[in-house]
Amino acid sequence: QVQLVESGGGLVQPGGSLRLSCEVSGMIFRLTTIGWYRQAPGKQREFVARITGGGMTYYADSVKGRFTISRDNTENTVYLQMKSLKPEDTAVYYCNRWGAFVSWGQGAQVTVSS
Repeated sequence: QVQLVESGGGLVQPGGSLRLSCEVSGMIFRLTTIGWYRQAPGKQREFVARITGGGMTYYADSVKGRFTISRDNTENTVYLQMKSLKPEDTAVYYCNRWGAFVSWGQGAQVTVSS
């Protein structure tokens, strides 16, 4: 059974940093591209970043240069390091398998506010 568990969210001031974690179980993790997505209040869920099994990374233009996605194939975990956070980054952040979604986890709330 596939399970995705996001953690690491919180409240941070503009310009601050947070690191999110996505623990994955129930799939062949090292072969799977994992993406981070976010959904702000009243908006549709949007793509943030993704990382292939081999470590190639792709980012939405809105986060390029500020967010870094990485993975640890020994821990079945994907990370999202977020820096220079802006109020518009406020959202619930989710991880999922790229291209063929499985059941969404609970997400991690990120609030950027002074």
